Amino acid sequence: MAIVNATEATFEDLVMKSPRPVVVDFWATWCGPCKLVAPELEKLATKYEGAVDVVKVDVDANPALSQAFGIQSIPTIALFVPGEAPRGVVGFQPLEQLEQRFDLLKYAPAKQG
Repeated sequence: MAIVNATEATFEDLVMKSPRPVVVDFWATWCGPCKLVAPELEKLATKYEGAVDVVKVDVDANPALSQAFGIQSIPTIALFVPGEAPRGVVGFQPLEQLEQRFDLLKYAPAKQG
């Protein structure tokens, strides 16, 4: 699944009601570190396709979401797991650090072969 852009109107369905874990990138077009983290999230979306969804939220276009989750610095990458409180990290994080911080390897799809 490709990375999906969420809005205040679609966030509930894409993230809060998702049956799978969702990694959410709170970002802005003018944010340099946000541009650096984008390829890492592309890798994450590819590696965990079908197991973990990846959603981006433009904080300038969706200020109510930023306020609701207390986003004060960007990029903020948050993991939403059904039934758990969201966890987040601030700043650029390569794929490997995101995997460790969020314990994503337990969601990795089984290798075919």
